Amino acid sequence: MKRMKKFLITVCLAGLPLLSLAKLPALSDEAKAKAAEAAAKAAWAGKVDGYLLCKSLDKVAASYYKTAKAAGKETKPPTATPPCADPGAFAYTAPEAVKPIEAAGAHSPAATAVSPPSTKQPDAVVNPAKKS
Repeated sequence: MKRMKKFLITVCLAGLPLLSLAKLPALSDEAKAKAAEAAAKAAWAGKVDGYLLCKSLDKVAASYYKTAKAAGKETKPPTATPPCADPGAFAYTAPEAVKPIEAAGAHSPAATAVSPPSTKQPDAVVNPAKKS
């Protein structure tokens, strides 16, 4: 009985690495769209955070110059920086789905075939060799 338990445990442990080799299914178009929207929202949130940081740095610098001037300390002129850019409200527009080449008809021949692609005649009869 003990041998059987040890054997089963060993087999189960040996099979665990095989689970890591399993492939996940491909994402659906809806899941890809949600992921793209989440990435856009995260990028927008980063811009908002940068804007808020810029505003707080401006406020701290203004407070520093105000207190330094009141205390009579000599200060250097502030470094010129670009103004804080407000990213605005979050707006996401999904990219338009691109048709695959097959659906676009780009590979289709100009005319419909009149005869089947193969015949019983040998190629030498259908396409005689040109004499040089």
